[in-house]
Amino acid sequence: MIERLVKNTILTKLFKGKAIIITGPRQTGKTTLVKKILAGVNIETLFLNADEPDISGQLEGASSTLLKRMIGKRRLVVIDEAQRVKNIGLTLKLITDEIPEVQLIVTGSSSLELVNETKEPLTGRKLEYHLYPLSFQELEDHFGFLEERRLLPSRLVFGSYPDIVTHQGEEKELLSNLADSYLYRDLLNLSDMRRPELLSDLLEALALQLSHEVKFSELGEMVGADQGTVKKYIDLLEKSFVVFRLRAFSRNVRNEIKKSRKIYFYDNGIRNAIIRNYAPVELRSDIGALWENYLVSERLKYNAYHQQYLRMWFWRTTQQQEIDLIEEKDHQLEAWEFKWNPKRRVKWSKTFTRNYPGALTGVVHPENYGDFLVSK
Repeated sequence: MIERLVKNTILTKLFKGKAIIITGPRQTGKTTLVKKILAGVNIETLFLNADEPDISGQLEGASSTLLKRMIGKRRLVVIDEAQRVKNIGLTLKLITDEIPEVQLIVTGSSSLELVNETKEPLTGRKLEYHLYPLSFQELEDHFGFLEERRLLPSRLVFGSYPDIVTHQGEEKELLSNLADSYLYRDLLNLSDMRRPELLSDLLEALALQLSHEVKFSELGEMVGADQGTVKKYIDLLEKSFVVFRLRAFSRNVRNEIKKSRKIYFYDNGIRNAIIRNYAPVELRSDIGALWENYLVSERLKYNAYHQQYLRMWFWRTTQQQEIDLIEEKDHQLEAWEFKWNPKRRVKWSKTFTRNYPGALTGVVHPENYGDFLVSK
């Protein structure tokens, strides 16, 4: 069993008057995480799987009287896949307000429904945590320093979903099934996703433009859709935990690109499954893009799990000067360049260093990336 970093954080937040909301894509281990949490508290629990129609039906529009009868004397209630319950936010509010001695733990595979449903009813009454595919630190803690570094080429190609990591040799089949099931089945069930062929074309276009700036107008031309539709679909992809975006960093320095974005995948394996490219790293022309996507997504996990309250950007000028990642925490800037070849020298832009003299700089490559992704 691979221990999840967020588990102990959640354990410290139980029975403090807040509902615990755990979001994340399917197959990242949310249910397994909840069961591990339950095993650590030894409290009688009511576990409700809202994927089952009779359960979701009972919870939809339930009165406080009915909820009290359902819960009985149990002090901990888990609602798994809560986005299946219509108006789930009101149900959760009733439990929180009318049965305050009960600790709620709620999981959901789509922030589109769950976060929207709970935003207003649970204002000030919830703590939200996101569960990602396995992080580098979780994998290193489990497999050890040397083994996880040996497996880096596999992580770049097949990603870090739990089922992929624990079934070496079956990655291609499992990953293809995973991509098809959660990317297409779940997304196409969304009411705003009306053109299945557009979703497929857009995902492929984003996968092929990995690590490059993207423009909605250009994507629209590639997939045969207007700019507004492309923007809406990308927003849905973000809220369904498939992709995320970084915006350009700018403080009004001349020649800085201000209104631009890069779009990354939460998991390398999902990206490669979309384009059906599982070639080993030594044969890939896109190894630089894979390395960048891996490090940016892993850094996102690191910051979330270690509660690093900061912002992330990339930086670029009209003269094509670029920095892969910039972070700012407590007014301190850190700039990072990602190089697959450790011997490749990095020449930092004078435009950047002159205008941001206090910024820290660093280069991340396969010989030192562990220090970038593990808390010391």
